[in-house]
Amino acid sequence: MDATALYKFQSGLYVVSAATEDDYGACVINTGLQLTSEPLQVQVVVNKQNHTEGVIEKAGHFALCPITQDADMPFIGRFGFRTSTAFDKFGGIEKRETILGDPYTPACTACVLACEVVQTLDVGTHMIFVGEVKDAEVLSDATPMTYAYYHSTLKGKTPPKASSYIKE
Repeated sequence: MDATALYKFQSGLYVVSAATEDDYGACVINTGLQLTSEPLQVQVVVNKQNHTEGVIEKAGHFALCPITQDADMPFIGRFGFRTSTAFDKFGGIEKRETILGDPYTPACTACVLACEVVQTLDVGTHMIFVGEVKDAEVLSDATPMTYAYYHSTLKGKTPPKASSYIKE
């Protein structure tokens, strides 16, 4: 089987973040998707080894922000290649909070969705969170970044915790 056929699927890159009273997590995912329009729901898929996954479970809500094409590799690396337990991902950049209390940055993001978790599904290495959108705001008219753009233009790599990671 040629699992690289899945590279032909189109998806974007997103920062998903969540906060509890005493903790927060944020990471890059390529699995944000609108599910329904009534009620307005989205899903995110997060590796269970990511600190952010546990924070979303505990908090019961999350913020979802599509990354724009003006993001560079240091921005993506800040959220995608470091752990929230050892690095302050919002340190030194503008940080805001959603109405549910989740952190996000307006830098290099097209919009922000504040979502309350309404369903979860354990799919082995990852957890699917279905979130009902409680608030949304457009932050930029910049073009959202696709995963194809990340690979072809920025020459980005797929980290082992990504849902699209395939061992070579």
